[in-house]
Amino acid sequence: MKEIILIKLGEIVLKGLNRQSFEFALIRNLRRRLEPLGKFDIREAQSTIYVEPLEDGIDLEAAAERVGKVFGVIAFSRACMAEKNMDSILKTAADYLRDQLSTISSFKVESKRSDKHFPLKSPEISAAVGEYLLQQFPNLHVDVHNPDLEVRVEVRDFGAYIHGKALPGAGGIPVGTGGKAAILISGGIDSPVAAWQMARRGLELTAVHFASPPYTSERAEQKVVDLLQKVSEYAGRMFMFTVPFTRIQEEIRDKCPEEYFTLIMRRFMMRAAERIARKEGCSALITGESLGQVASQTLQAIVCTDAAAMMPVFRPLIGTDKSEIVAMARKIDTYDLSIQPYEDCCTVFTPKHPRTRPEMEKLLEAESALDSEALLEDCVNRTTFRKITAYR
Repeated sequence: MKEIILIKLGEIVLKGLNRQSFEFALIRNLRRRLEPLGKFDIREAQSTIYVEPLEDGIDLEAAAERVGKVFGVIAFSRACMAEKNMDSILKTAADYLRDQLSTISSFKVESKRSDKHFPLKSPEISAAVGEYLLQQFPNLHVDVHNPDLEVRVEVRDFGAYIHGKALPGAGGIPVGTGGKAAILISGGIDSPVAAWQMARRGLELTAVHFASPPYTSERAEQKVVDLLQKVSEYAGRMFMFTVPFTRIQEEIRDKCPEEYFTLIMRRFMMRAAERIARKEGCSALITGESLGQVASQTLQAIVCTDAAAMMPVFRPLIGTDKSEIVAMARKIDTYDLSIQPYEDCCTVFTPKHPRTRPEMEKLLEAESALDSEALLEDCVNRTTFRKITAYR
């Protein structure tokens, strides 16, 4: 039996004249994600993408798992190919789904006939397949409302395909179709979720992480690498830039009022991230901030932080509460990593009484004690980078 993966398109089908470029991007991303597993023929026809293995021994279960995490895929299913005649369809349906059909009690058949030259119409195909399966499996009865299994038959131009219920994909639109942006990534719960959400809208990601040795450890940086590898299962490969931030934080501690420590630190992060982002061809910054979650995320504080950046700042979690963010982190499997007890630079020199309603004039006055340009140039010049990929 020849088994393939059928992929259903979601939002892409609404793209009108631009649809083809989105399909090309999705197929390119699928090829990259599946390449380590072996050779596949990946093609599009009739609003469906066909992923057909070209080598024996390919792990199709692993391939299906990766396909389900590619943005732009609304649903997918492993399916078995049959010849376009009823004898082949009936036999293939029974053989391919035998393990499932032998252990359940109810089923129904849904058919779709895209090839209108096929002699039977969709209801007739369903009736014939249903009758045959009832004969082959005495344990079964038909339940059209709440079946244990939906048997699906699709008669298309290239052949007939039999599969069970389709599984949900990651949705969204293909990475790379929305431009490129830099995510300010920490080891917390929020920023990996923010990265995932913006990648889901087609953004290619560059990651910027701030490290403050000896106050933060190498293990804290490795935690961020591990988080980005989880995100890259969905977002694809990316570069992670690690900015040495110790000197800036020590200068802020020594020369600025304590109540402004966090805000000034955030402004320096925005400036440094923007310089890296521009060099990498990014058009925006992304943060994991949620309005009112902590002192530096009040409206007034966010206004002061954004004033330091000259490019747009996206905050996909801005109106999301913590329980919703945690639920998303669990969904994308970053939560357990995020709660590991390794400090990041945002917890270094945290003020006891941070200013929650800062005035820009006083903030700028406090910041004027620093040689901002020299500090920024130094940390950006000493920035290191590495490639992040989920699959090798």
